Amino acid sequence: MPPEGLDWLPKDTLLTDDEIIRLVRIAVSLGVTEVRLTGGEPLLRRGVPDLVARIAALRPRPEISVTTNGILLARDAGALAAAGLDRVNVSLDTLDPERFKRIAFRDKHAAVLAGLRAAQAAGLTPVKVNAVLLRGVNDDEAPELLAWALREGYLLRFIEQMPLDAQHGWDRAAMVTADEILEHLRAVYALAPVPDPDRGSAPAETWAVLDGPDRSGWAEEKPRVGVVGSVTRPFCGDCDRVRLTADGQLRNCLFATTESDLRAAMRAGADDDELARRFIASLAGKKVGHGIDNPDFQQPDRPMSAIGG
Repeated sequence: MPPEGLDWLPKDTLLTDDEIIRLVRIAVSLGVTEVRLTGGEPLLRRGVPDLVARIAALRPRPEISVTTNGILLARDAGALAAAGLDRVNVSLDTLDPERFKRIAFRDKHAAVLAGLRAAQAAGLTPVKVNAVLLRGVNDDEAPELLAWALREGYLLRFIEQMPLDAQHGWDRAAMVTADEILEHLRAVYALAPVPDPDRGSAPAETWAVLDGPDRSGWAEEKPRVGVVGSVTRPFCGDCDRVRLTADGQLRNCLFATTESDLRAAMRAGADDDELARRFIASLAGKKVGHGIDNPDFQQPDRPMSAIGG
């Protein structure tokens, strides 16, 4: 996000908790098996533990996760776990507090670390950590981040930077690729790909960490590291994700340039069958790929913080 942040959406455009639960219930009835609360920053919304509890009460019960920047996680981890949250993904790109301020524009590095510890203590395991390497900023930290994750027992996943920044300034040449990330890691660690016939739509390729410095300090017996090559190793053919934005728009792809307005339909009196038809129609229009390499690729107007990861 830019240093000045983004404009807040008008409150009346946001889905209420009841509207969210209704749409999630319809999605679950259509076969959705996992619900992720993301953002922006989901823990800024009031009453998220209650929202989690209501989702957990649906039948069949979906798996429930939260993707967060971790700043408020120490406050909420216990309540989220008690409400039925299954796990968390926390974004952390650096172990250096000064670099953190440069990347996030907030002096909250210690709060994120405290949030990770709180999530682990609350049983929201495996605690996943998402890291994006930025060329010239933190691209020298891959081995250090992995060493830290191995000591703490977190599951680290490196993610290629995607063209979803609010400034529309993404430059592919400046992106640290999956191959480069693996090259940095292999300079220090012995890695082996983990064959996963059940990977399905999971975005991360998983690597077993076979050896490396200070193995005696590793918290896990069979540690793993993930690499999400969204740009250079796209997994679009297996993707089964659909995104519902905070203002009620259904997006069938992270890079979609069109949306289906479920909020307007719902508030105009659409019944559950009509909303289900809109879900199905949106998914039927899902493209075969994100098209980042195409010369006519258009970055979505919405940045990542307004879509959800």
